[in-house]
Amino acid sequence: MYSLLTTDKVIVKDENAHNLYNKRFYGNLTESGLELSYIEALFLLNKGKIEIYDSEENPVTREKLTDIIRKQNDYPHYLVYKDLRIRGYIIRTGFKYGSDFRIYERGHSPGDGHSAALVKILSEVESIRVRDFSSYVRVTHGVRKQLLLAVVDSDYDITYYNVSWTRP
Repeated sequence: MYSLLTTDKVIVKDENAHNLYNKRFYGNLTESGLELSYIEALFLLNKGKIEIYDSEENPVTREKLTDIIRKQNDYPHYLVYKDLRIRGYIIRTGFKYGSDFRIYERGHSPGDGHSAALVKILSEVESIRVRDFSSYVRVTHGVRKQLLLAVVDSDYDITYYNVSWTRP
């Protein structure tokens, strides 16, 4: 599957783009092809589902794409994305809700209804202000979703916390 690395995404340019989008819910389908985030592209590259080339038609290796993701400080996001995809969840951006991802339960897809949870990714050494944490919980509760905090430690292990709002 031919894919092109651009400055901020990977574009799948062949007929298999529709299959990745319609059946597996990767990326965003546009007139230029299937646009994948670097995180989605690395996941698919590691699974052997796509091949990526740069603008000079040189192959982009897993190591090169991983380095790009690390330089953007997105490696913990890749690890959480990979873990959730392997567990069978469909993952979309959570930007609209102030989170990192929104996830759909196994067997459900973005066209079938609403996402089940929002995912906020934190490093174990990262601090979070109570006001920000409260905001995440309030927004998640307001849109009737679960909030999963994905905490990534220095060994790249992930611990998930299911956070819920209760009325005192």
